[in-house]
Formats: sequence, structure tokens, C-alpha cells
Amino acid sequence: MAANTISSLSISSTVASTKTLHSLQTRSLIPPPTISFPKSLSLSSTTTISISKSRVRAGPSQLINEPANSMTSIPTIVEVDLGNRSYPIYIGAGLLDQSHLLQRHVHGKKVLVVTNERVAPLYLDKTIHALTVGNPNVTVESVILPDGEKYKDMDTLMKVFDKAIESRLDRRSTFVALGGGVIGDMCGYAAASYLRGVNFIQIPTTVMAQVDSSVGGKTGINHRLGKNLIGAFYQPQCVLVDTDTLNTLPDREMASGLAEVIKYGLIRDADFFEWQEKNVESLLARDPAALAYAIKRSCENKADVVSQDEKESGLRATLNLGHTFGHAIETGFGYGEWLHGEAVAAGTVMAVDMSHRLGWIDDSIVERVNNILKRAKLPTTPPESMTVSMFKSIMAVDKKVADGLLRLILLKGPLGNCVFTGDYDREALDATLRAFSKS
Repeated sequence: MAANTISSLSISSTVASTKTLHSLQTRSLIPPPTISFPKSLSLSSTTTISISKSRVRAGPSQLINEPANSMTSIPTIVEVDLGNRSYPIYIGAGLLDQSHLLQRHVHGKKVLVVTNERVAPLYLDKTIHALTVGNPNVTVESVILPDGEKYKDMDTLMKVFDKAIESRLDRRSTFVALGGGVIGDMCGYAAASYLRGVNFIQIPTTVMAQVDSSVGGKTGINHRLGKNLIGAFYQPQCVLVDTDTLNTLPDREMASGLAEVIKYGLIRDADFFEWQEKNVESLLARDPAALAYAIKRSCENKADVVSQDEKESGLRATLNLGHTFGHAIETGFGYGEWLHGEAVAAGTVMAVDMSHRLGWIDDSIVERVNNILKRAKLPTTPPESMTVSMFKSIMAVDKKVADGLLRLILLKGPLGNCVFTGDYDREALDATLRAFSKS
């Protein structure tokens, strides 16, 4: 296979205060030097894409001093570069108190906030205030959905359409997703479909959504036969990550989100993985500086990949390390029984095991992956009820199947390298399945 073309993408970001910068310096949170990225390739069912030695561009941030009496921070901004559909990711504490960040992305006079029963009591009023303060021409409606992955279905989606139609929302309306990954995916899909497309904004309130699902325009719902099989690529107007919303996140969901953070280090950002090994306990303890850096670095990785391969023709598929196994766990065990990150964590261990059986990685990577996931309080084996036949039947309808061939994301080479391929020994897959599940 010809070597991948390498190009660089500059991502600028701003840290709000000297105090934050000092905290980053004293705890080894300053990003490593700038390096370059691989370009994506279009794939046939048998093509292998190799991602080699690719780490995110994240040089030392420019420092802007805020006024001494300011109670809000200047957000870090990561740009998702998609030409005339580019959009910003705002990252910082207290951003829901900065109404201009949201209002600049509302184009019409009507807004529909989509949220759930858990998030609404915490942040719905604050979000409505941010959308309307000093802006009396805007009317905000809301729809509150039941909470959980098991409600990510067509019946629940219809509640969003019902509210939109009853409220006479027109094509200049804006949908706002206020919640975690389920709400973001469903609201985005509703926005993509309603009147054949209206604007929408993401306000993610979980680690999982802030570092991954809110960025990149993947929207959709589950089917009883497979996860995320119904949906669309549809980009938001902006993503607003108010890190203060993590203060109310349950510990289990905090840990779940770290599975996606760890993924970035394994597939393309070895320096970031090494930082995670040093700081995983700080992340679980919700250290503000550690969380801010992890979210920023993850978003930079995600933004770069999406900018190069928006609709997953090759490079973007590598972001699904562990997801083929993980989605099978979620579908087979029952939506919502395990959190998405928990299933991805166990799936990542299985992908790493298979990579090792193929001789593509050494023992040390296997050990490091198992160690960091355990320290992050994440599962490293699937539920005991999962069988080999369950894995195979569910994986057969995975979105990465092409011409009947299951393509997988596997690690290959030094840490930070991976491949997306259908060219592997089937016996290695069978051996991994047998090792982690019942026959």
C-alpha cells in the first residue's frame, strides 16, 4: 500500500487565565510539540488504511489575561474545518452564563430545546435564559424525553417532531441538544429530518458527549437489531462545552466518558495516552485543569479527523476502536444495561487482544491498555451472558461491514498507530471471541 500523504492542520486555542496556565505547567498538562497528521483515504472492502505515528497539533496556548473582576472565562475554541460548514467548539467553565456564545448561532426567532428528565431540572432554565436574555424576539419551546439509551428509538424521536409541529417551528428555527450522547444524537437526527433540515446546536453535559459524540455530525437512533443503524451525517452550528455541567455527572458516567478519551491516545496520539497514564486519577477526581486539557485535546483530535473525512470513508472509521465489539455488547446485553463507554472499554480490550494475536503489537501495549482501563474503573471483559454466536450475529450487521466483509479497527505497530482493515486472519477473531465469551 502506498504511504499515506501527510499534511498538517493548525488548531488554535486560548486559555483564559494565568492561574490555569500555571496549573497546567505544574502538573505536566502543557501539550507536547506540534506534529502532523495523516490524510484519509477512500476504502474498498479489502483496503487497509494505516494510521502511523500521528499525534494532534497542540502547541502551547496563547495566554489572554481576563479582568480581575471577571467571573467568567474566555472559552478555548477548537474549529471543525469543513469549509462553509465549519463551526466552533467552545470549551470552558461557566459558558452557559455567556449568552452571546449561543445567541450568535440562533438564526431564526424560534428555538426548541431537546433534553431529558435528568438534565432538565439542572440546566434547562439556565439554557433558556442564555438563549433569551436581551433577546426578546426569540421564543423557546422545550421537549423533555425519558433518560437512557433504551429510549434512543423511533417512538421517542417522534416526541421531538410532535413538539416541533405543534409549536409551528419553521425552517429558520433552531434545535438545541441539551444532554449527553443520546440526546445529542436524537436531537441532531430530528434537526436533519424536520422540514428536511433545520439548524441545531450541541450543548453536551457528559464527558462522553463533550469529547466525542457532540463533535462531527453523527446523528441517529438505534434499531432493535443494531446500534445507530438509522441516522444521518448532519453538522451543528456550534458545540458549547460548559465544563461546569460535569459537576453534576454521576461517577459511573464520568468513568464511562474516559473510554473515548483513552481511545484517542491509542489510535493516534501516544503522547496524550502517556499523559493519561499520569493523570487518570485526577480525571476521575474531576480536577478542573486535567478535565479541561483532556476535553480540549480530545476535541482537537476529533476535529482534525472530521475535517479530513467527514462521512467516514476511511480515516474517521479509526475513531471506532473497540466499538464493533462494544456495540455488540450494548445490543446483545440490552440497551442501557451497560453505558456506552463501559461497552467500548471491554470492546477495546478485545480489539487489543486480537491485535496481539495477529502479532501486530507487543505485550507492553496489551498490559498498558488493561491497566489504564482498570484504573479508570472500566470493565475489561464483556458480560458473562455474551456468547460467540451473539457477537458474530450482531457484528454481521455492523456499519463497517462492506460487501459482506467485517472490517475492524486494530492496533498495529508502536503505541498511537492503528489500521482499519478487512485483511486479517479470521482465526484470530475467532480466538478472541472464544477467549472473552462463551461458545
